[in-house]
Amino acid sequence: MTQDELKQATARAAIELIKPHLEDDMILGIGTGSTANFFIDMLAELKDDFDGAVASSEASAERLKSHGIPVYDLNSVSNMRFYVDGADESNDQLHLIKGGGAALTREKIVAAVAEEFICIADESKLVGVLGKFPLPVEVIPMARSHVGREIVKLGGDPAYREGVVTDNGNIILDVWNMEIIDPKATEAAINQITGVVTNGLFAARPADVLFLGTKDGVKTIKP
Repeated sequence: MTQDELKQATARAAIELIKPHLEDDMILGIGTGSTANFFIDMLAELKDDFDGAVASSEASAERLKSHGIPVYDLNSVSNMRFYVDGADESNDQLHLIKGGGAALTREKIVAAVAEEFICIADESKLVGVLGKFPLPVEVIPMARSHVGREIVKLGGDPAYREGVVTDNGNIILDVWNMEIIDPKATEAAINQITGVVTNGLFAARPADVLFLGTKDGVKTIKP
């Protein structure tokens, strides 16, 4: 199977999980990226079975709208049963690195609201120790140099992601060469740096289930 076929298989597994629970007034949380896009396209088949969605990025919002799925502001939503999104890396505790598409802050906010976070990814994303994929950090522009210096003190090698502005108007620093042994502690330490909006570690709020696309089929992993 190709990588895209693995992603499609995990998206279908997520559809099958949520399908029996859909209700007319239900709002779903939808993530960002290539795997999430496959999920959005499949979700269009069920658009009459639920109310609408909250999107973690403008790109996902536009894709949902193109399928005729209503998109809501999170401030108007009081509860959310499911949030479905991909990941750049996951360990076996379902601590994640996200933010390759620069939507990490909104993804983290939507995940915080959802009762159940369903992660969908191909088998290349499962690792023993997080950190081979550079950790994205969303930063207030004027704090870029200060945040970079503080990250160096934590053992990381920050690089400015040229030409990228987040949906929130901020910039991204990608942290290389950081072996993340304690994801919760690292997430908290980076978030404490003045000027950081948030970082792409999802450890304080990990995924609840991971559908992992493998050559032997979709595996279900829970922490």
